[in-house]
Amino acid sequence: MRTAIASGALASVIVGASVPVTGMLQDYPLLTGQAVRYALGGIVLLGWTLARGGRLVVPARGDWAALCALVATGMLGFNACVLYAQRYAEPGFVAAVLGASPLVLALVAPLLGGRRPATGAVVGAAVVVAGVAVLSGGGAWHGPGLALAVLTVLAEASFTLLAVGVVRRLGGVAVATWCCFVAAGAGGALGTFVGGWRAPTAREGVGLLVLGLVATAVAFGLWYFAVAKLGADRAGVLIGLMPVAGLAASVALGAQELTAVAPVGATAVALGCVIGLRGPVSDRRAPSAARPGPRPTAPR
Repeated sequence: MRTAIASGALASVIVGASVPVTGMLQDYPLLTGQAVRYALGGIVLLGWTLARGGRLVVPARGDWAALCALVATGMLGFNACVLYAQRYAEPGFVAAVLGASPLVLALVAPLLGGRRPATGAVVGAAVVVAGVAVLSGGGAWHGPGLALAVLTVLAEASFTLLAVGVVRRLGGVAVATWCCFVAAGAGGALGTFVGGWRAPTAREGVGLLVLGLVATAVAFGLWYFAVAKLGADRAGVLIGLMPVAGLAASVALGAQELTAVAPVGATAVALGCVIGLRGPVSDRRAPSAARPGPRPTAPR
């Protein structure tokens, strides 16, 4: 469980810190940029599976609908929302609003599984959201910035909710790999007609490499490993670390100033994570021996 918590925390930090990096692609074609990013991530994940002597598990017919929906909302949709939201809001604000995702997961994930929401997970998520509210005081938005940030929250939640069943059946690395390849194919096909293709600038190339190799291949595998071990509701509180990492990255890049209340918000987020992760895991199921699971020592 400590390894799963560490994996989920690291995945959240990576994704949160990558929000300003996504802003480096503001002028790059959206869909083809995502195609490149996810192709890189899929190749790395496939290479990792083969290097371990494993094989890529092929999804069953019933799994493809969930995988495609996950790609449309939790990957392509999520990144589109993040990118466009930053045109109307500061990067730290976008990352901060993402902190509402834990409460969505704590309430919805158990209900989808036919269970009552766990008190610890809900309380922890609520504390995380409160911390995020304090943390977001340093961010600004205008026009549709808030609406786009809220859509980003819903897309982020779908990335976990739609994956729970297929991760249990196929394993985290296999789900992450197939999602990357599906997203690369869909983004490339649509992008050929909308936005087109062009060679990235040096700055854009760095952004694509960071997003493809770190924020996709590494973070995806780590996150689905945590979800498989902890359950979506408890792992969800770790998403609260995204705004903390996003704010830290924005301050480091000079995109936003550090406010006096930021440490208070970050402390509340950490406290909420501790509360939400305490107690027994209510939806933990042992992974099948036939599927290759991600190794946190060499990762999403």
